[in-house]
Amino acid sequence: MAGKLLDRIDVPGGRFEMRLSGSGGQGMIFASVVISEAIGSDAGKNVVQSQSYGPEARGGASKADVVVSDTEIFYPKAMKLDFLLAMTQEALNKYYEDLKEGGTLIVDSGLVTEIPTDKYYGIPFTRLAREEVGHIMVANVVALGAICAATNVVSLDALTRSVLARAPKGTEEKNKKALEIGHREMSKLLGE
Repeated sequence: MAGKLLDRIDVPGGRFEMRLSGSGGQGMIFASVVISEAIGSDAGKNVVQSQSYGPEARGGASKADVVVSDTEIFYPKAMKLDFLLAMTQEALNKYYEDLKEGGTLIVDSGLVTEIPTDKYYGIPFTRLAREEVGHIMVANVVALGAICAATNVVSLDALTRSVLARAPKGTEEKNKKALEIGHREMSKLLGE
């Protein structure tokens, strides 16, 4: 499912808030830690990551927030999202209202079918992970590649280093491939 494409997101300064959301077990917390470490490796950016635990960790909607700023971050929680990744319909239903007007939405188009706007990016992350990498457990890393291509918040090199540093031993190549797939698919949508 495709929607109107938004302009590439620039993070020139100020505060940028993003939420990675899905179902418990989809690796949203892992993904937020990885992207936070990658962003933090850029000396010019400050980053804070927070996550939701509790009943969400057992299969309900889960979230992990990342706040990025060129200046000191005085309040570490996301207040009004600039960016939302929704890997499930339940996550979109629960967190869409937190996305500010004009914010960017990316969904797993294979799992999210009822989208309350025509301004979003849809990529079948889970299907791509299964068909091209051979395992749905890397759908979160496919999504990270798409986030990287859609935003200027982190470089692909920094994100690749962070993914490979955190990937379980023996899964480095699968994770690297997953990242490249997500970046490729978002770049196609952007016409790059």
